[in-house]
Amino acid sequence: MKRSEVNRILLDSIAFLRSMNFQLPPFAFYSVAQWRQVKQDAREILDLGLGWDITDFGSGDFQNIGLTLFTLRNGRRDSADYPKPYAEKIMISGHRQVTPMHFHWHKTEDIIVRGQGRLAMELHWADEREELGQQPVTVSIDGMRRTFAAGETVVFGPGESICLPPRLYHRFCSLDGNCLLGEVSQVNDDFTDNRFLEPAGRFPQIEEDEPPQFLLCGDYAKFL
Repeated sequence: MKRSEVNRILLDSIAFLRSMNFQLPPFAFYSVAQWRQVKQDAREILDLGLGWDITDFGSGDFQNIGLTLFTLRNGRRDSADYPKPYAEKIMISGHRQVTPMHFHWHKTEDIIVRGQGRLAMELHWADEREELGQQPVTVSIDGMRRTFAAGETVVFGPGESICLPPRLYHRFCSLDGNCLLGEVSQVNDDFTDNRFLEPAGRFPQIEEDEPPQFLLCGDYAKFL
């Protein structure tokens, strides 16, 4: 991805979040100079990858395959320094923009439609070879036990949510323009806890064609 594209996505995302009356923490808007001033006090943000996260999953086609995320809080498994056992994200899924099929080995997560739009999600259990299983899928949707056929697509509207346990493959996209999504989960680890059905790049390689508007979590090591 080009930095100019990332900058445009960030500005569009901020405008959308404001239109949904969702408030981000102050560090969402730090300049590189501000980050350099506070980085010693911001070790938790930097070490745990809090903040902006834009990915095209290695597709080179963000409009159709991608996701915009902001990690608000996180911890680290078996860490005395960061003992939080939970994480929280706010996410924007664009119109018909696909997040590819994947599961997590450790993390249980709730995905919540926080605002505008409907979310379509396809579900499969992973089999013993970590391929798509064919057994029915039973999950909790807003506290109600629901069972679906393998590969069935479930549609959620504003305020609705689903609990996704480990090893449950899921792929999703918004059906009605931008969809505001929340994620409440156990500790998030995007380096070791994602299993994509097809090879995918979690963090993009960025071509620096202009200065960054705001830093992504993947930028911290490079700029700070």
